[in-house]
Amino acid sequence: MESIIKKNNVKIIGDSQEVMLFAHGYGCDQNMWRFVTPAFSERYKIVLIDLVGSGNSDPRFYNFQKYSSLSGYADDIIEVCDSLNLKNVNLVAHSVSCMIGALAAIKRPELFKSLIMIGPSPCYINDGDYKGGFSIPEIESLSQSLESNYLGWSSSITPTIMGNADKPELTEELTNSFCRNDPERAIHFAKVTFGGDNRKDLPLVTRPTLVLQCTQDFIAPMEVGKFVHSQIKNSEFSILKATGHCPHLSAPKETIEAMQAYLFEQK
Repeated sequence: MESIIKKNNVKIIGDSQEVMLFAHGYGCDQNMWRFVTPAFSERYKIVLIDLVGSGNSDPRFYNFQKYSSLSGYADDIIEVCDSLNLKNVNLVAHSVSCMIGALAAIKRPELFKSLIMIGPSPCYINDGDYKGGFSIPEIESLSQSLESNYLGWSSSITPTIMGNADKPELTEELTNSFCRNDPERAIHFAKVTFGGDNRKDLPLVTRPTLVLQCTQDFIAPMEVGKFVHSQIKNSEFSILKATGHCPHLSAPKETIEAMQAYLFEQK
């Protein structure tokens, strides 16, 4: 168990029977949940992880073949749950971790009580009637920028991801988070994230799911959130007034209230 704890830099808060496991988005780490977790720490055991290759996870465990698809990260979440003997887990996931969580719930549905997806996208590339937000040339350009200058790319894209130009400190935090990650692993993860397509997986999710969608989100537009909701049978769709792709940082109060309302409803 010790190696798994170190592998994903697992942190546990509280000892309640009910569990909330938080999985961060691309370029981020578990610290991004700090405005949200205090609202749930009395009622739930809080489990925080860093995806392998991110934050303070153990870099020795990063295997390029394993993490060439999101399935490898899903296996890690299952491994954490099994190692800690977690049951009826409420998985709260942001951005790319929404699909990682979906894959974990498909593989082992009995582990999870509910999924809360913040800004999910199963596919970032436009495809016919599906509008993922980016054209193929745009994704190719993104990939080229990543490879030529990861730090420069990070500094240029984080203001777009965060939005909320009136809160420059959040953009600065996100930029610093991106830049702390090892460029080789971060570039690999970015290609897996932005080049993936998990649309066919969504109907296989059977656990109750809340899809939280920001009013304006350049990375995961409204059409994408509605698509995710339409494909997961047992799901609810909630639109936040918040803008940008990280409402748990920019609008934590509204995010907490939406999560609490849903979790109370699931009782």
